[in-house]
Amino acid sequence: MILNNTIRLIGFPMDLGADRRGVDMGPSALRIADIDKHIEELGYKVIDDGDIAVKMQETQEIEDPQLKYLPEIVTSCSKLATSVKSIVDEGDFPLILGGDHSMSIGSIAGIAAHCKEQNKRLGVLWIDAHADMNTPETTPSGNIHGMPLATCLGIGDESLTNIFEFAPKIPSDRIVLIGLRSVDPGEKTLIKEKGIKAYSMLEIDRQSIAKVIEETIIYFKAKKIDHLHISFDLDSVDPSIATGVGTPVPGGLSFREVHLIMETIAEQMVVSSFEIAEVNPILDTKNSSAELAVAIASSLFGKRILEV
Repeated sequence: MILNNTIRLIGFPMDLGADRRGVDMGPSALRIADIDKHIEELGYKVIDDGDIAVKMQETQEIEDPQLKYLPEIVTSCSKLATSVKSIVDEGDFPLILGGDHSMSIGSIAGIAAHCKEQNKRLGVLWIDAHADMNTPETTPSGNIHGMPLATCLGIGDESLTNIFEFAPKIPSDRIVLIGLRSVDPGEKTLIKEKGIKAYSMLEIDRQSIAKVIEETIIYFKAKKIDHLHISFDLDSVDPSIATGVGTPVPGGLSFREVHLIMETIAEQMVVSSFEIAEVNPILDTKNSSAELAVAIASSLFGKRILEV
């Protein structure tokens, strides 16, 4: 359920957090796929706030190989955090278009700051092939798009964790991860140490996606979550149907499974913010992956096969 009738689009054309180029064009690809029109057809008012300004890789230097492009990522994510906080403060729904998944450092910082001021309980549903819980000490690549969830937990470089001057942004017991199938050793250790509720594709295969979503909803309701943020990485979907992603991993969610996630969550919980990460049109075919992401978002906003 989306209570806010006004949806505010904000683009985050960032590819500094990743090795492969192209995700900086993700916001444009999603707009070309008419994400605004599809949501308007469902009865919402859509306002496009444009893009956060992000400097290109070609103008940057890597100062720390364990934290590539750190200064500009901090600057850009801080801008995004301010913009997202303003949107939720005004009572609107932020729909953030990425961009690599380092975007979540900014988006969740803004949402968490709002929730802190309003005494709300933030929960995050992280749908991704990857845990994104590396740190400067555990990262195998130095790419910050592999660190945002750890950052939100207050773990990592202080310039990232302390946006808005508080950390952590969310406690570990208000996070659920779905779709995992590529997790680094340090991430596995952190998930276990923090007791984070996480479902790999193995668990989804064993239980069915319907059971996993049922358990997730029960878990969030038991935590009394009153602001649910969904962070959706398109690489959670199997690369056979989502080719336009920077870090594809075989064996992902099916078309039906990902739509069921969105429809079920929207029917049984209030969703207050949503972001789409890692759409890479350079690797795509005729913008089909962006169109898939728009269709998935439409399911969250109420599109159904049979309208009642």
